[in-house]
Amino acid sequence: MPDKMKAWQFTSAAGGLEKNLFLPASGANKPHINHSQILVEVYAAALNPVDHKIPELGLLAKAMIPSPSIPGMDFCGKVVEAGEKVSSSFKPGQMVFGTTIGLSGHGTLAQYVAVGKENLVELPEKYDVKDAAAAGVTGITAVQALKPNVKPGDKVFVNGGSGGTGIYTIQIAKALGCHVTAACSTANVDLCKSLGADEVLDYKERDIIEQLKEKGQIYSLVVDNIGSPSNLFVASDKFIVPHGKFVQVGMPVSLGAAGQLARNTLLPGFLGGGRRKYQILSSKARADDLEQLAVFMKEGKLRAVIDEVFEFEDVPRAFEKLKTGRAKGKIVVNVKKE
Repeated sequence: MPDKMKAWQFTSAAGGLEKNLFLPASGANKPHINHSQILVEVYAAALNPVDHKIPELGLLAKAMIPSPSIPGMDFCGKVVEAGEKVSSSFKPGQMVFGTTIGLSGHGTLAQYVAVGKENLVELPEKYDVKDAAAAGVTGITAVQALKPNVKPGDKVFVNGGSGGTGIYTIQIAKALGCHVTAACSTANVDLCKSLGADEVLDYKERDIIEQLKEKGQIYSLVVDNIGSPSNLFVASDKFIVPHGKFVQVGMPVSLGAAGQLARNTLLPGFLGGGRRKYQILSSKARADDLEQLAVFMKEGKLRAVIDEVFEFEDVPRAFEKLKTGRAKGKIVVNVKKE
């Protein structure tokens, strides 16, 4: 088996990651697995905003990411080789999907990726490869935001219902037996309804906080995927039940957003801060959570929403599309030619 592979790499993201990506003429080094890893041939990968936001942090990124790096965190593909400690669970030829969360710089926009057993799970039979590739980061994030915090019958508010994470949050909340209210723009109201949202609030029609206040203290959980409006947590005691929780999943990368996070985390209610439990979610690779996604897939409770599929040669264009912020659902890259 050749020791080189096709892979998109970058050594800097100055001026935008999409302007710095390159395919090494002689190829990139193919991963060599240890006793606890699985080598996967990548069939399809999906993009997430964090794929470009972290590299674009400048000097901070240099301390976090090796150089050169391969971007991408989501994948679906075929097991090629399994280390002796995991060979009983994963066999060559087995189709799997997962995420490289926690494996900085060794991404999925490549022909092969090496991961641990916590990073992947068997692909359910007849589930589409590209759909599964879209589920990794956003699916596991939605499971970890919801599962520890809700029980059947609870009411959940999903802020940013039509984005990558929101699409999975709506569906998984419904699969867990919750009543779901989602917020999105006018253009995406029908999409959120089609995913199972019981109510959809259009933030372009009227101020979202005012709409929530009118409902009273009814939500056990708020999952905020976008960080806007910036005072959503501060106002949340008007619509979250007293023992409820606010989970922050997404937020813009800016000084303003950093200040917002600091206020939400540190400022007590009597000084103008929020009055409900607040959690900043940092997703982790967990096999149990990936297995939960696979179960929902088998049961027909989870479907992907794919905005566009790009060929491997067009990865820079795929990032350009992602950065417009106008993708409805996920952007997927076809890594292996069919």
